[in-house]
Amino acid sequence: MNNPQAPDVTIIGAGIVGLSCAVQLQAAGLSVSVIDKLGPGDATSHGNAGVFAVCGSIPVATPGFLWTVPGLLMDPHGPLSLPAGYLPKLLPWGGKFALNTRMSRFQHISESLNPLLQQSTELHLAQAKLAGAEAYAKASPYFYLYKDRHAFEGDQLAWQRRQELGIEFDILEGDQIRAHEPSISDQFNFVVALKHHGFSPNPGELVKALARHFVHQGGELITGEVTGFRYRNEQPFDVVTDRGIYPLNKLVVAGGAWSAKLTEQLGYKVPLESERGYHLQLPNPGITLNSPIMFSAGKLVATPMEGGIRFAGLVEFGGLKADPNYDFCDRLLHHAQTLFPQINIDQAIKWMGHRPSITDSLPVLGQSPSHQNVYFAYGHQHMGLTMAPKTGQVITDLITKGEADIDLRPYRVDRF
Repeated sequence: MNNPQAPDVTIIGAGIVGLSCAVQLQAAGLSVSVIDKLGPGDATSHGNAGVFAVCGSIPVATPGFLWTVPGLLMDPHGPLSLPAGYLPKLLPWGGKFALNTRMSRFQHISESLNPLLQQSTELHLAQAKLAGAEAYAKASPYFYLYKDRHAFEGDQLAWQRRQELGIEFDILEGDQIRAHEPSISDQFNFVVALKHHGFSPNPGELVKALARHFVHQGGELITGEVTGFRYRNEQPFDVVTDRGIYPLNKLVVAGGAWSAKLTEQLGYKVPLESERGYHLQLPNPGITLNSPIMFSAGKLVATPMEGGIRFAGLVEFGGLKADPNYDFCDRLLHHAQTLFPQINIDQAIKWMGHRPSITDSLPVLGQSPSHQNVYFAYGHQHMGLTMAPKTGQVITDLITKGEADIDLRPYRVDRF
């Protein structure tokens, strides 16, 4: 099927995943259009923690996790919220999620995440250089912070698995920590210093810079909400939006948490929920932070940003339509003051976004089994920023070469 009025590839989604696909396909010589109801980087990609988390192969669904859920929900400073009214809607998703906490599934999921994470920092740096966006992608260590060695040893399953997958790190204790990050409270005395990591000091601007490069090179950004497709010979032939109809040749669905509905129209039901995440940004913190830090006990990340220090994390299940619960967001403020006793919390900026979370913590990535011109690239959960350049590489290889350099079977859209 060839539609001469259409670009070679049409991408739904102008976040970091969609734009990574766009600039890499364009660099391979293809004409590309990107469609989104919002501007580039204006949704989830704007507010994430900004870390290139090469170590992110450990899913939330670890063995034993379910036993911790009641305590997490009852903790007034805990990282999890589930409004009672949303529980009936979440139960089918939650049941499938629970099955993935088995040890065999944990091993499979972590093994499958790893190929999408490795070399992430190098891929980000190269992609940013391509777009003239070097200021928004930096190599850096990534610190996992614990109160003491005993607390670290409580996470041995995760760290042993990371070592098995080739993740490299050093251990820092006591004064070694303050030598790198003098503002950290002296009640925290154990750090895992991860190598080969990095971060973006402004992830929203990183996406916008990719978009500017994309347009400068002849790409087209289309504003509109995709509502469906028109077909010819049982293949999608047009994209239907609330602002017009656009012809297509090849289609990439990269719309994050909004992708499941479109995927269902294409014949596949994916168990995806919006895992609502929050951030708190302090524009005048009064302290210095040199590298991103994961506060293990609080399940949040502190990242140095152009606009201060960002504290990002928390998990709230409430769907795509409910208003943000900024009282929940205030838990980040408590942890910020625990980590950095001297921090200035005035003029805090609060934000909420939607992580696209699938029950097995793996994205949907690859070609549609039933539509030769359709490709999927969404569902990266907490790891969208980290996995974006590799996802763009996979999609580009599939479209230009018909194959990828990694095994895509774990990410099939029809695996559920």
